[in-house]
Formats: sequence, C-alpha cells, structure tokens
Amino acid sequence: MSVEVPQAILNTGTQMPVLGFGVFQIPPEETEQAVTAALAAGYRHIDTAAAYDNEEAVGRALAASGIAREELFITTKLWIQDAGEESAARAFDASLQRLGLDHLDLYLIHQPYGDYYGAWRTMRRLVEDGVLKAAGVSNFHADRLVDLAERSGFVPAVNQIETHPYYQRQGAHDVMVERGIQHEAWGGFAEGRNGLFTDPALTAIGAAHEKSVAQVVLRWLFQRDIVSIPKSTKPERMAENIDIFDFALTDAEMDRITGLDTGSSLFFDHRDPAMASRLGGVRIHD
Repeated sequence: MSVEVPQAILNTGTQMPVLGFGVFQIPPEETEQAVTAALAAGYRHIDTAAAYDNEEAVGRALAASGIAREELFITTKLWIQDAGEESAARAFDASLQRLGLDHLDLYLIHQPYGDYYGAWRTMRRLVEDGVLKAAGVSNFHADRLVDLAERSGFVPAVNQIETHPYYQRQGAHDVMVERGIQHEAWGGFAEGRNGLFTDPALTAIGAAHEKSVAQVVLRWLFQRDIVSIPKSTKPERMAENIDIFDFALTDAEMDRITGLDTGSSLFFDHRDPAMASRLGGVRIHD
C-alpha cells in the first residue's frame, strides 16, 4: 500500500513522518509480525525503546522488509540506567546492534531522571559524528526542557510526551513551538481511558466525516502539528490509523475537542517523587 504521509521538518533539517507506528507494550514475540504488517500498511516511521525489550524484533522486520534504509525513520530511546556520557555511548551502540542498523534517525532520552546531562553531551557528539540524525527527549516538562536547551546550548529536536484529548498539553506545546522543538505524542488514544472510544463528542465528529474515533483523534493531533505514533497489533486498525489525510476537522470541531481537556495526566506525573524513585530503580540489563 502506498500512503503519502506528510513530513515534519526537525530543527536539524531532518524530515520526520508525522504519523508513525509505536511498539510500546507489544511483546517481543509479536513485535516482528506487527512491524511487518505496519510497514505493509505504509508506515515508515517506527518508534521503539531499549526498555521495551523488542528492538531485535523490530530490526528483524526492518531487515526482511526490503525497504530502503533512506525511506525509514527509526526512533529508539535511552533508559535511565544508561544515562551518563560513557554509558549512553555504550547503550546507543547496543541499540544499533539490536536493530541491525548503522545509524539512527532519532534517539530520545526516555525519562527526565539520572545523569541525562551527561547523556545529552554524548548524543550531541553522535549527531556531530553523523551516526544520529536527531536527538531529543521524552517525558520532559517544559521547565526541564528549557533548562536542558539553555544550559547545554544544544536544543532537543523532539519532546515525546503524553498527549491526548483529555490531556492536551497546550502550554508545553507553545513552549516547544517557541523553541523549535517538535511535539510528539505518546498515548494519543489515552489507552482507551475515560471511555475515549465511545466519547460522545468524538463519536459525533467521527460520524460527520464517516471516520472512527481513532481517526478523529489522530487527525486532531495532526492539525495541531503534533507527531503521533499509534500502536495496534491488528492490520485493519493499522490501515485505519494511517488513513487520516483525506479529511479535515473544522474549527468548531477542533474547539469541541479542546473542551475535553482535563489538564491532568491519566497515567502518572513525572514530577511525583515516588514515580521518580520507582522508575529510577528499573534496570533493563545487568
């Protein structure tokens, strides 16, 4: 299938497809088949992480696809355990090896904990060395994002954060736009929480366009200039999720979705000390 997915232009000049395929919580034994199906559906942007334990399966699917490397945009992430200058370099090399690649398109600091300043210095060198096209972060609140950009002199290309109709992150979005940082959403469907897939407002908007609630949400993100990485293990859902470029939400519909914002996470707050302690203690390798 040939799907023309628009590209966002990162502050490095790198092009990033505005719609990708995420593999969070897909078991390793199912990941290769899921990525293979996603590539067949037209996805060229794949998002994984060392902490997901499925980089090798992603790599097998990429290798078997026969798709030219320059057509693919591959993201993975650095876990807290490997934050620091030397450990980040080792972790990057290990991820490349598991993915079977010679360079990455985007490498993200997964969580705003540990020695992420040391890791950021390494990531800057990786970009300068040409083995990494763009470096960014994930789960950084606006204050941490600005501090990292200003103290390091190296502005992240992307910040991947929880963003969905019930937690719209407009303040964080405005800071990213001002700083030239691409906003990327994780949890775009809120994992179905708050009854998202049966929400009356989203359902009504979908009916008006003969589209699903999922397609409405992804289109809403796209019209806010936010990159999204929906996940599914069902080929029919993958095809549905990428089919959002043939309709547009009206200003009134966008405003109606704005009214759904609760202003709070449906998962957890990265500023919670207990969460910082819990995540900081998670080890993904010996």
